[in-house]
Amino acid sequence: MEASMAGRLQIDSGVAGGLASVPEAARVLEHRGFDGCWAGETNHDPFLALTLAAEHTSRIELGTNIAVAFARNPMSVANLAWDLQAFSQGRFNLGLGTQVKPHIEKRFGMPWSEPTERLREFVEAVRAIWTSWHEGTRLRFEGRFYTHKIMTPMFTPDPSPHPMPRIFLAAVGERMTEMCGEVGDGLLTHPFTTRRFLEEVTTPTLQRGIGASGRDRSEFQLTSPVFVVTGETEEDLAEAAATTRRRIAFYGSTPAYRKVLEVHGWDDLQGRLHELSLRGDWTAMGELITDDILSTFAVVAPVDRVAAGLTERCVGVVDRVIPALPENLSGEARVRIVDDLRAAAIREPA
Repeated sequence: MEASMAGRLQIDSGVAGGLASVPEAARVLEHRGFDGCWAGETNHDPFLALTLAAEHTSRIELGTNIAVAFARNPMSVANLAWDLQAFSQGRFNLGLGTQVKPHIEKRFGMPWSEPTERLREFVEAVRAIWTSWHEGTRLRFEGRFYTHKIMTPMFTPDPSPHPMPRIFLAAVGERMTEMCGEVGDGLLTHPFTTRRFLEEVTTPTLQRGIGASGRDRSEFQLTSPVFVVTGETEEDLAEAAATTRRRIAFYGSTPAYRKVLEVHGWDDLQGRLHELSLRGDWTAMGELITDDILSTFAVVAPVDRVAAGLTERCVGVVDRVIPALPENLSGEARVRIVDDLRAAAIREPA
């Protein structure tokens, strides 16, 4: 199964959630020609950041990558997404993820159970609410986890001329990935992935879900962050490589991502990384990431070859790429990479 969109690979970027910096950062991304701007939920609320991004841009798509679904309820998320879709003039994509059980229960103080089925129902509930608002029909959603049966005129948002936002779902495991294909409009992959894993595991699993929904792959978008190791000097490139090795090692120490390593025959690496993480030996963890592992998870190239590397990594599999560029890379280098990527990543119709 090839990537869905006939035409070029879309190029996205993240924007930090600190509100004071968002307007200028979003304007810069739009000026540099990025197609999408995503805000994550770590130490800031992504919806607030995207409200500012919407106010200070006019073309670029805006999305959450991700908002924690189980920290909220479908009605609150439906309201936020509806308002952002209207305010941005139809440019908003709702990206949702589950987070993990300890964070949901101990950080957010919310219930956790059956994450795949709970997230499926969350999406169905959000869409039922939107349909009620969009079509003026009675809201009558009753599920196992969520119930929404009251919607009076006072609480109904103003009509919107825009379509309902697309829903992207974060997934790693096969059950969640297949469910994403069934009910989502797009998949947000984790950065700890490889082209081989996408081709051999993610794509076939996703296609089962898309097929079960009766849709075609062309109606779906697969979005993937990709580590990039580059620099304008040898010192910068070496620093970027060391930083990325540590990030790969950190993710690789997590049992949930073991299957990605197994696809490449690196089964024992996860256990070794996990043991070192328990001791807090982050330096030694990074040293276990060989050049082969680094180049499998990341595009490693000088600035003038990054676009070619990203194209080789993504075209035919991924619809939208989020290049994780080194923080110290200059604006000029970033512009060159985006321009080169636009020129290089042209695909034939699937």
